[in-house]
Amino acid sequence: MKVAVLVKASPSSEAGVMPSQQLLADMGHFNDRLIQAGIMKDGAGLHPSSKGVRVRFSGANRAVINGPFAETKELVAGFWIWEVESIEQAIDWLKKCPNPMTEDSDVEIRPLFEADDFGEEFTPELREQEANHEATLAMQKATIQPYLFFSGRCEEALEFYKNAVHAKVEMMMRFNESPDPTPPGMLQAGFERKIMHCSFQVGGMTLMASDGCNDKSSFDGFRLALTVPTKAAADRAFNALAEGGNVDMPLMETFWSPRYGMVTDKFGVGWMVMVQGPMTQSQP
Repeated sequence: MKVAVLVKASPSSEAGVMPSQQLLADMGHFNDRLIQAGIMKDGAGLHPSSKGVRVRFSGANRAVINGPFAETKELVAGFWIWEVESIEQAIDWLKKCPNPMTEDSDVEIRPLFEADDFGEEFTPELREQEANHEATLAMQKATIQPYLFFSGRCEEALEFYKNAVHAKVEMMMRFNESPDPTPPGMLQAGFERKIMHCSFQVGGMTLMASDGCNDKSSFDGFRLALTVPTKAAADRAFNALAEGGNVDMPLMETFWSPRYGMVTDKFGVGWMVMVQGPMTQSQP
């Protein structure tokens, strides 16, 4: 079951008194324990009600009421969303929490509604709609990262990208360093010390890569789009990536970018190098 854990406001929180460094450290440690136990799903502190507003609904009318709001004990200063087996488990965890306020305070636990709580009024059609909402929200938090297989040349490729596009290697593990043994017959002979997995950063994007299990991989049907702020940066990156590779489309001005070109590097990875223009975020 999921519960909302509501930290009630206090005179100090409504006055905008910020927590001490010690309290921040203690709460951080408590949150670490919640996360490691798989309990905490979300959480945040809230500004005083003086920075908030309310919207009052009355029939077709909507009235905006600016804070602050007087009833301090009924206000919320922060919250968690926890997933627990029972209210009792939530209580046990909450008792381990540091006092979130400088004075005496109250923290309330409220169960979240689940589909079955609504009974027959929650029809199959409404359940399907709710499931679609959950799926959409989940995908809004999803990420897609390119995963490149270099057929035994991954380490060479990493060194190349360090020079060409200032790549920064974040982690690297070889097959012989894996905590789990590779299944018999999976690796091509001589690949035992090849790179099983690595991640590297180019600008704000993290890519993942591997040598793969053999030398049969190829890069077909996609390109990596590299957007840089200036023409000079585009020229440098394009020329560096083209070294030992093939220029598929020379750098030129287009209607979507003041500088755009396509190149396939010496490892067979296709790139689109461009300077950001009015349309580069929507189409190459």
